[in-house]
Amino acid sequence: MIQTKAGCFDAKRIDTTPNKTTTFFKNMLIGGLAGIISRTATSPLELYKIQLQNKYLKESTISNVVKKEGIRHLWKGNSTNCIRVFPQFAINYGVYTKCKQQFYYLPDGKLVNFVCGGFAGLTSTAMVYPLETVRTRLALQMNKSHYTTPLDVFKKLNLFELYGGLSVSLVGFTTFSAFNFMFYNVYSDYFNSLDLNSSVSKLLSGGFSGITALSITYPTDLLRRRFQMSGFSENIPKYNGMIDGFNTIIKTDGIPGLYRGIGVAYIRIFPCLALQFWCLEKGKDLLL
Repeated sequence: MIQTKAGCFDAKRIDTTPNKTTTFFKNMLIGGLAGIISRTATSPLELYKIQLQNKYLKESTISNVVKKEGIRHLWKGNSTNCIRVFPQFAINYGVYTKCKQQFYYLPDGKLVNFVCGGFAGLTSTAMVYPLETVRTRLALQMNKSHYTTPLDVFKKLNLFELYGGLSVSLVGFTTFSAFNFMFYNVYSDYFNSLDLNSSVSKLLSGGFSGITALSITYPTDLLRRRFQMSGFSENIPKYNGMIDGFNTIIKTDGIPGLYRGIGVAYIRIFPCLALQFWCLEKGKDLLL
């Protein structure tokens, strides 16, 4: 086993793996399953966060969802989200680990994790983005008022609408992924130094890395949701690009408007990322 300075994900037989292609696809499987488990467990909190980000849709509230659609619909859009999450996080983690293999010899672990995490985020987001738009629209409608199935969303939206907000998402998720992987390794080093239980250390490292990365990139997530909902309702504001979107939100709601819903986002991101990184580590133990 080769020990490097690039963080806890590095000590995984980089040079002695007998079949690198097999290892790459195993990493993709680990990443995809970790994404599904963590997102499904926190889906109601994600729905609440999206509702807060889109306050102009007055009927889209947690209480209305429970009263008019039933408790199980707190997970509405989750099946579509899982269809998106599996390939996105499979690609994300697969590309990240592959990229780390190319830079394992570099002494600056933080920089390596940041660059590889960013490249992984850029690649995965670009490849599966329309599914994120579909999921957002299904989650915010009430009683199937606009769409009946994910396929129905694809039929009714044009290509421009499916990719609405892609540019801000590339900026946002690329940066989020970069900081997320970098801070996970930073926090792992810290919590491991405290001689905590291994699982506790992984959960805390994942949760705090998610909160840190989210604090830096949250405004891009809010704006992405707004672009994805373009044309859904006449109440939804329209922006002429990313800069205009940020400027308009600041003029209307001030700087705090860029962070609308971040409180519940914190509540959701901690368990979500804690569980995701715990699953990544457990997946490595089982499959690699």
